[in-house]
Amino acid sequence: MSHAQHTPELPANVARLDHTVVFASDRQLSAEFLAAVLGLKVGAPFGPFLPVDLGNGVTLDYYERRDEPIQGQHYAFLVPEDQFVSMIARLEALGVTYYADPSHTEPGRVNDLFGGRGAYFDDPDGHNMEIMTRPYVRP
Repeated sequence: MSHAQHTPELPANVARLDHTVVFASDRQLSAEFLAAVLGLKVGAPFGPFLPVDLGNGVTLDYYERRDEPIQGQHYAFLVPEDQFVSMIARLEALGVTYYADPSHTEPGRVNDLFGGRGAYFDDPDGHNMEIMTRPYVRP
């Protein structure tokens, strides 16, 4: 009997994000930062990448790029309601300001979008990270 991990088959017409690259000036620093905030672990290096497995089948592969400025991107994480306060506490412990809005004009506050809670913060390279407890309701 095989003990191989079984990956459920997806319907033929479904595409699922598997991984994406996150550029960083210091891949270890950035990966450790996000993992610390989200309560995750940094995986073993995979070639030039340092992975943070989000636990839902998606991996962020941190890739070091020192030869040019890092263009800030936006990454949003749907997080469990019962872990949100801990994540905010970890941001505070790290001395990282969080904001209620994506433009970072409401420091030290969280939002209540779609009946949940959310906050935005910068990672070490200026990527605008978001944690939220409810998905956005799209038209």
